[in-house]
This record gives sequence, structure tokens and C-alpha cells, in this order.
Amino acid sequence: MDSFELNKIIAAVLLVALIIIGIGKLSDAIFYVEKPKTPGYVVEVEQAVTASTETKSDTVTEKVDIAALMAMADLAHGEKVFKKCAACHSIVKGGKNNIGPALYNVVNRQVGVVSDYKYSKALTEYGKNWTFEELNGYLIRPAKWIKGTKMAFAGLKKEKDRASVILYLNQNSDSPLPLP
Repeated sequence: MDSFELNKIIAAVLLVALIIIGIGKLSDAIFYVEKPKTPGYVVEVEQAVTASTETKSDTVTEKVDIAALMAMADLAHGEKVFKKCAACHSIVKGGKNNIGPALYNVVNRQVGVVSDYKYSKALTEYGKNWTFEELNGYLIRPAKWIKGTKMAFAGLKKEKDRASVILYLNQNSDSPLPLP
């Protein structure tokens, strides 16, 4: 096949592509349909009812039975899951801050008070303590629980994982709190 035949094939393919694009543009101009401002009919969907909700930090969250959640906790599983956290956090007594603050004695400690760690403004102004409930909510999705936090962790979706990590954090303390 010589170059003239090849040029004719390429030109034919390009011409077909231009014609298809042109017909699409022309049909849009000829058959323009303005979308209505209100829909012609409304599809009614029954909303799922959650147990109990409360407003927290401009988001709606579910009230969690923390005692039932902590009942499914397993210390060995918590130590295993905490390895995801260990890349940024230290858990040993007297441990240094890494990318994230040291988490020894974190349960019931005020949020954002480790002296030699630079917290985000959102965490320093939060003003609450790391209770079992706060840790559970934060571990679901940190950026959603406290908007403006610089912790870029996706969160722990499984309840057993969160409960086990909270139990593990509670055990790594000078005086672990009794479970709810």
C-alpha cells in the first residue's frame, strides 16, 4: 500500500469523526430543550429512621451505645489494629511525638494539650476530653468529626476495630479507666 492510499484512509476516518461531532452540535442547536425549573412529578422516598440523633460540630451523628460497643473490644485485636496508627503515633510511656502526638495516657486527656506537639487550630480549640464516645466518633472519620484537623487518616469503619483500639489506648495508661 502506498502513502496515497494511507492518506485517503486517514482522511476518511477524520472526516467521519468531524461529521459525527458536527451533527451532534447541529442537533443540539436545532432541538434545544430547556430543562424545567421544577420537576413534573416528585418521587416520594421514605426516609430511614435512625435510633437517636444529636447535632455535633455542624453534622448529624448517631448516638452510640458505648457500653455495647466496648463489650465487643478485644485487647489483642486492638494492638494489631493499632499498627495502622503506629506509623504516626507513639503509644509507649514517655514516647516522643512523631507525625502525630504521643498517645500514652490519651483516654480522658483533654484534646490538643500535649505541650511539645503543634496541633491544628481545630483541635486546640475543641475543648473536650478524649472520652470513649469522643474517641469512637473521631476514629470513624477524623476529618468529619473535628472539621479542620490535619490528621489525614481515613478512619476505622468496623465497630470491633474501633472498640479494640480504644480498649488498647485505655490500657496504655498510668490508670486505665473502667469500661462503661
